[in-house]
Amino acid sequence: MITALAGGVGAARLLRGMVEVVAPGDITAVVNVGDDTDLHGLHISPDLDTVLYTLADAINPETGWGLAGETWRVMESLSRLGGVTWFNLGDRDLATHLYRTQRLAEGATLGAVTDELAGRFGVGIRLLPVTDDPLRTRLELDDGHEVGFQEYFVKLRHAVPVTTVRFAGAEDACPAPGVLAAVASAETVVVCPSNPVVSIGPVLAVPGVADALAARRADTVAVSPIVAGAALKGPADRLLVEMGFESSVVGVARWYAPWVSTLVVDEADAALAPAVEAEGVRCVVAPTIMSDVARAAALARVVLDARG
Repeated sequence: MITALAGGVGAARLLRGMVEVVAPGDITAVVNVGDDTDLHGLHISPDLDTVLYTLADAINPETGWGLAGETWRVMESLSRLGGVTWFNLGDRDLATHLYRTQRLAEGATLGAVTDELAGRFGVGIRLLPVTDDPLRTRLELDDGHEVGFQEYFVKLRHAVPVTTVRFAGAEDACPAPGVLAAVASAETVVVCPSNPVVSIGPVLAVPGVADALAARRADTVAVSPIVAGAALKGPADRLLVEMGFESSVVGVARWYAPWVSTLVVDEADAALAPAVEAEGVRCVVAPTIMSDVARAAALARVVLDARG
């Protein structure tokens, strides 16, 4: 049984590779919801949907988000009307958000809706939001202005310096049903190559999750999202520096050391393996760039063989 902590494109790709080597029914993905937002009256869960669409082989391969073969007529019409269009939603993608919003209004939990969507898309792994409660990543910019994650990431193109990150609602949130049990019962806990600050950080912020992970440290393997000092996608490298850590696999190891025992790093960072291990984290070197499903599956094999 595998439990994976997931958020973003890198996580989705590793999970897609993992189902090539492990029965989907043996995998549980605990997914970040700090990126969730409400827009146009809709509840949007970007990380859950990226994982969902990728596992269903329905993801837009060019962007890593949204659906393949998408059309944009609603956004085009909304733009002509002068509406909010900085967060682009495809016509077919809108159906997912409409369904989710409808079911939440009917009283379903986010976890229940996610399970329903996974079934509709034919996804065999168990997808769990880390919490069913409101949890939102908020970033304070160096001018003192605080913004939500999607405004930072999409509207501002994550091109502005950040001074602090907080997870609004975390103190009152509870782990979604099944989350703590999935961590406790897993043979291996996998930390996907996700942004440590804003993809894994919100997962850890939910009370009880960090303690559950610390208890499984010996069985927890992470994949570095930093390769040769830079993030392959997104602002993980800059955020690590802004939070006081170096943008390297050593910085990732230091961030994860309290609850991760093994870090898989790319071959480009092989020379840093001794420095990673100096942080108290065992280092495994392997190709980590997942340019196709075969490479993602190869990385999944390395990760699952790396425990202990």
